[in-house]
Amino acid sequence: MSIGNSPEDDRPSDDVRATTPPAVEQAPTPSDDRPSIGRVLRQAREDAGMTVDEVSTSTRVRIPIVHAIEEDDFSRCGGDVYARGHIRTLARAVGVDPEPLLAQYADEHGGRPAPTPAAPLFEAERIRSEPRRPNWTAAMVAAIVAVIGFVGFTAFGGSDDGAKQQAAEGATPASGKPKPTHTPKATKPTDPKPDPTDSAIAAAPRDKVTVKINASDGRSWISAKDHNGRIMFDGLLEQGESKTFQDNQKVDLVLGDAGAIQLYVNGKQVDNEFEPGQVERLTYTKGDPEVG
Repeated sequence: MSIGNSPEDDRPSDDVRATTPPAVEQAPTPSDDRPSIGRVLRQAREDAGMTVDEVSTSTRVRIPIVHAIEEDDFSRCGGDVYARGHIRTLARAVGVDPEPLLAQYADEHGGRPAPTPAAPLFEAERIRSEPRRPNWTAAMVAAIVAVIGFVGFTAFGGSDDGAKQQAAEGATPASGKPKPTHTPKATKPTDPKPDPTDSAIAAAPRDKVTVKINASDGRSWISAKDHNGRIMFDGLLEQGESKTFQDNQKVDLVLGDAGAIQLYVNGKQVDNEFEPGQVERLTYTKGDPEVG
């Protein structure tokens, strides 16, 4: 007779093993192995052999914002709508399809944002004109003209005073027949120049670039520059309003809400697939209805 339990007694009985639930293995949590948006844009830029300065020049996106987006920092973009516009613009510049990146941005940042007014959102994007330098040449010319005018007035005024003094002393004017006065012939008034219309835009000169912007589907903030970088217009275009710009070489545009705009370049309507709230930077040249 043995004291204690045998090794067989330590084994669980069949009833206990039947009622014990099997251990549940936890499935590994799937992880998103997609590369980040900034990494995709940076890698595509390097594969294309482009620098950040070149991308900034071609897209009009400032260099600090390009660096921030490539580091996946979208806080400097000014909002989700603006960030989507920058992602779309940079992706096209480096030859990447922007739609997967926009979908990834929507997954990571809570989907597509609600539409917001264009004017307050893009207030920071307004291109400020550089301070004008004083025009010393014009000031000098004005001073010279003022001096000459003063000298002439003094000379003619002195001669008039002398003539008045001579008449007061009793001098008689020279005798002679009065010269006949000639009445000027009535000239035919010139016809006023008509304002530029659609027909005038259709017959735009080939040696210039003519761009007409029509806010047909809503209001949008726009900015237009000539080839020297001078601002021709910078403000909000209400729905139904239109603006026409003309330059000898090119016209640079920034559209705050490109989906609300219709473009006519050199008399031809430009077909576009812009979405509401989309930011677009465009350049048009002579004889080119396409993006320059």
